[in-house]
Amino acid sequence: MSGLRILVPVKRVIDYAVKPRVNRAQTAVETTGVKHSMNPFDELSIEEAVRLRERKTQPVEEILAFTAGPIKSQDMLRTAMAIGADRGIHVFVDDKSPELEPLGVAKLLKKVVEENKNNLVILGKQSIDDDAGQTGQMLAGLLNWPQATQASKVEIKNGSVEVTKEVDGGVETVRAKLPMVITTDLRLNEPRFATLPNIMRAKKKPLEKKTLKDYGLDVEPRLKTLKVTEPPPRKGGVKVEDVDGMIGKLKELGAL
Repeated sequence: MSGLRILVPVKRVIDYAVKPRVNRAQTAVETTGVKHSMNPFDELSIEEAVRLRERKTQPVEEILAFTAGPIKSQDMLRTAMAIGADRGIHVFVDDKSPELEPLGVAKLLKKVVEENKNNLVILGKQSIDDDAGQTGQMLAGLLNWPQATQASKVEIKNGSVEVTKEVDGGVETVRAKLPMVITTDLRLNEPRFATLPNIMRAKKKPLEKKTLKDYGLDVEPRLKTLKVTEPPPRKGGVKVEDVDGMIGKLKELGAL
């Protein structure tokens, strides 16, 4: 069995600590002047790829970080390379263009996998901006590869992949042969910080720049956003004196 050639897609999103705001036109979430960072689930993915190399249970030939987005998305690739990725590919998508939908991203990743002969894709189970949670499954379908979603533990040895994930009431373990697609969940690991020396080294690692035209794909949006609005404010709670009062209030609200 040859070594692992791991593809790790990463995405630039609004920082998880920032409260999103709807723009004045109510067409999207406001992104101008808002702090961005790497999607937290993608941080888990790049960390797990590096840990697979460090465990040495299966040789890792290459860890390739990939992103599609505006110029500033390259910062996510540099961060991934500072953590341990060997090189990066940036597909430029103008920030004024419609955002790529999960199917378009999956088609793009399929091309990247075929071009770079990857045999393992590790990606976040979802991005925290649209929360679609679809790309990994669509990619596995397009590649006709086995998949394991929401991984909380990954073990690879002799080309066999064993993934543990949390399910209602316990954990589930699945096993498959490479090639494979894995999506990551929050309990998988604790991502490391990129140290200053590694950040400096990352600047010298190869970063390939491409456009959507290089892949010849139809990634036109199939959905149209009609309107984006803030959720209605929550109503204040009501205090009750005792259990009987609580039961009476629940009956009044029609909950019992």
